[in-house]
Amino acid sequence: MSDTGRRGSPDTRAAPGPAPAGAGDDLPVPGVIGIGLAAVLTFALAQGSWQWFATFIGVTLLAIMLAFQRRAAWSPDIRSPYMRGLVAYALVVGLCVAIALAPALQRRAWLFPMPQTRGSCALAGQYAALQAEAALGNLAGGDAAALAFAQADQSRQAVADCLAATTTLWLPVYAVGVALLVGAVAWTRDRARAAAGAASARREGSGPG
Repeated sequence: MSDTGRRGSPDTRAAPGPAPAGAGDDLPVPGVIGIGLAAVLTFALAQGSWQWFATFIGVTLLAIMLAFQRRAAWSPDIRSPYMRGLVAYALVVGLCVAIALAPALQRRAWLFPMPQTRGSCALAGQYAALQAEAALGNLAGGDAAALAFAQADQSRQAVADCLAATTTLWLPVYAVGVALLVGAVAWTRDRARAAAGAASARREGSGPG
């Protein structure tokens, strides 16, 4: 075939198709599923008392949300894609923060005051220590150090389980509170950005041609 024929032949290489609508704008579905699975895994790892690994999981999920989540254009319509995305975003952030705070809520009185609950859990620890001593029976007088260790261990575990159970009941309150705060701040910021963009567009449209 001549050069002219080669030059005149159409290029048969397929052009890349358009990117799917909304690609890259939102957290991908696998990411959402992964966050749900990680939340379930966190509860499984707690095993009666919240462990500090839950904080690492919560912070990691929060970083993923902040890094990859993109909201649609601001709209005051409650049924708009923006509002649906904002609700999902705020709830997931609240979940991540609750997971991250769970160990601290269990161990820090200033985050989770409730002195009556903590006092009741302390009584549960004392009762567990008495149970440990009673379970040893005649062996209790054989080794005072071993008895003290067993009592302290049983007491600590009982207090941790008691606080974990109560903390789990209150975690949704913290999560919803964080979600409401995050949603209000994000909505206000997005509305201000939309207003600023509209004002800038009007100024450019009224400028010299």
